[in-house]
Amino acid sequence: MTINQKSDERLDDLQIKGYQILQSPGRFCFGMDAVLLSAFANVKKGERALDLGTGTGILPILLCAKYKGEHYTGLEIQPESADMARRSVAYNELEEKIDIVTGDIKEAAKLFEPASFEVITTNPPYMIGEHGLKNEKEALYIARHEALCTLDDVLEQSAKVLKVKGRFYMVHRPFRLPEIMAKMCKYGLEPKRMRLVYPYVDKEPNMVLIEGRKGGNPRMCVEPPLIVYEKDGRYTPELLKLYGMGDDGEK
Repeated sequence: MTINQKSDERLDDLQIKGYQILQSPGRFCFGMDAVLLSAFANVKKGERALDLGTGTGILPILLCAKYKGEHYTGLEIQPESADMARRSVAYNELEEKIDIVTGDIKEAAKLFEPASFEVITTNPPYMIGEHGLKNEKEALYIARHEALCTLDDVLEQSAKVLKVKGRFYMVHRPFRLPEIMAKMCKYGLEPKRMRLVYPYVDKEPNMVLIEGRKGGNPRMCVEPPLIVYEKDGRYTPELLKLYGMGDDGEK
């Protein structure tokens, strides 16, 4: 199938089921956090999943490739990113499995029926306000900073559109863990599973993967840490496995 690709866009191979995705260096391109979240999450047969802040659609496409869910929806506020996501979905012939909706996370409960999803995934903006380096490009700034939605918005809307006992999966930064835990409990998304991601075994973690359960009981499992790099800079065997590669880095 041909694709309507603009001059500033590139088509990247996702190395799974032959799927590819449109990206633009001038906008936000997906990173390791999206790939790790897709491996940490789970969408069971017959379940419907919603990805909040889907960007160019990386998570719905990866989730569709990895799991047997019934349907996947991506919600994205930036029209240009949503358009790229739709063209990627069409290019991969996934229109019957994936919908891309242009809209605001803060309006998710108005855009979708209450309690209409078994699974929610999100790779939200990590930085509060002016924290971190402000990128001059608006699209990148919106993706990285809580300019258009906050952690409260993500959690509040997720609680409204998730079914009871539905699962919430998020990747975030460890420095916000106290806030994340407190607010997940506030909105009835009980933390059930957590895994810290370390760039090197002797460095501080720079990502946290967390699963919540709507109306779940207060008991959480902390999984073994995930180390990304060996001391010599090579990916660890587990990281390669999550990416679907062998120990030599080849598919």
